[in-house]
Amino acid sequence: MTSSSPSGTPAEPGLGSTRGGRPARLDFDRPPANPGAAPPVRPGLRRMRRRRRRGVLLLVALLAAGGAGAGLVDLVHRPADPPVAAGGARPAHGGGAGARVEPSAYPTEGSGHFAAADGRSPIHGYGGPLHRYRIAVEGDTGQDADEFAATVDAVLADQRSWIASGELRVQRVAEAAAADFTIYLATPATSERMCAEGGMTTERYTSCRLPGRVIINLARWMDSVPDYGAPLDVYRTYVINHEVGHEFGELHQACPGRGEPAPVMQQQTYGLDGCVANAWPYLDGARYDGEPTEGV
Repeated sequence: MTSSSPSGTPAEPGLGSTRGGRPARLDFDRPPANPGAAPPVRPGLRRMRRRRRRGVLLLVALLAAGGAGAGLVDLVHRPADPPVAAGGARPAHGGGAGARVEPSAYPTEGSGHFAAADGRSPIHGYGGPLHRYRIAVEGDTGQDADEFAATVDAVLADQRSWIASGELRVQRVAEAAAADFTIYLATPATSERMCAEGGMTTERYTSCRLPGRVIINLARWMDSVPDYGAPLDVYRTYVINHEVGHEFGELHQACPGRGEPAPVMQQQTYGLDGCVANAWPYLDGARYDGEPTEGV
């Protein structure tokens, strides 16, 4: 039975078991067994991709020098920019050495009731199956469902996101029955509970994905992570592409090498392992990835 919020708006149903009785794959960010060591990278794969990466980095440098490339967020953000501050504070919009630091304010626990964004987006993509997603934001968090939906829409419709493969299309819908998966924005306590129902331990810190459910932790959405070295918008774009990537069947990847862009499927929430922050799965029109890591 579906419960209702005090206002009469239907609440999200309990997550319970996964679809069709299948166990949930642990597609979520978690610290590696040895956080101080980067996963091994096969030399052969590194050599094969090094030329392409050098070309990508050269392009980024030229764009930065010419003042071009302004868009939704940076293609690759260099570590010279100030890191996101820890302790519930982040640089004001625009960043820079003299940026004023403003504390974020958000609840750590919520009602567990979600409001869905209205309307439908256009279909984005060039071919392949259509993946319809729905947006739901936990109530009493100070976050607007339609604004969150607009951010998600812009990320997933970007030519550097998953549609660049030409093998899938995306569209946001409002109706639960029409959606293939839902992207939730939930407080740390609610996200922990939701992820735990799929057998995951997030310690109220990470976001996660269950089959048909992408769960974004409000704390990460508001404050990014310490020492990320890039603006909040870059982290937000990364976490959307990373968790939705899991929904599309992508697994975790390792940093290819110090100073290189981090693959979007790298667990950037737990550190960059020498790479620099990157929010996109496609760079310069080509898929950018790293060595697959063990497990998920």
